[in-house]
Amino acid sequence: MSINEKELEILSNEVKNSIEELPIVTPSVYRSIFEEYAKKEHIEIDDEVELSENVVAKQCSKLTTLQDETYKNANNLSEHTSKAIDAIQNKDTAGLQQILIETKKLREEVEGLRASLYRDELTHALNRKWLRDKCLSEGSNSFSQSGILAIIDLNYFKQVNDTHGHIIGDKVLIFILNELKKIGYPVIRYGGDEFIILFTNFSDLTKAQKSLEKLRENILKKKLKAHNAATFTVSFSFGLTAFKEGDALDETIEAADKHMYEDKIQIKKRVTGI
Repeated sequence: MSINEKELEILSNEVKNSIEELPIVTPSVYRSIFEEYAKKEHIEIDDEVELSENVVAKQCSKLTTLQDETYKNANNLSEHTSKAIDAIQNKDTAGLQQILIETKKLREEVEGLRASLYRDELTHALNRKWLRDKCLSEGSNSFSQSGILAIIDLNYFKQVNDTHGHIIGDKVLIFILNELKKIGYPVIRYGGDEFIILFTNFSDLTKAQKSLEKLRENILKKKLKAHNAATFTVSFSFGLTAFKEGDALDETIEAADKHMYEDKIQIKKRVTGI
């Protein structure tokens, strides 16, 4: 099977995660690891150069748009500040009122721009940048508070894509996100079909586990429809681990990941496909 843009991004993220701890990574080492991951997924990577150029072009376009919006808002803010100074000096109450309205609108635009930086483009889940900026101590890889981390991995997601196509696969990711949000805690899209839930300032592992088990059972009862009217079910596996202020993010995820794979072995004895 030839690789597509989405799979290229997923594989790239998996490789980047696997080499974080390596002291030196040369292009040949990176490619060998990438090829190994692709081989596991039975994916051919002959055309990855063209696809990677498309992905990079899209990201550059997004960054350019963000840069343009930031520049525009900075200019507007400077203009509003000058107008406000003039209005104060001239004791222009009506002018100040108008500036206040314009500034509130500008603040909403800036907040929307900032929010877009923290959202996954496909699912609109929170992203890794949000996780690092909002949950870790500044300039470190350590949590700034305590809680429980849950890592969620979809079962048979490749089977969904291969059977019903990537459009349905994308819809499944969005569906799972919306279900996970019912837990009531922040949901981060961590990888291709991996999500993280942060039970912040929460320490009851049993309660967190039961809430995810109940959600999984509810999802398993639902029949999802493909374009050809065929129905299928989806499920996920999960792992939990508690963390406290100062604990390393990577080590916490690794611990949760081990529990997730243990759970996957058990759930796949029950759920054998889609």
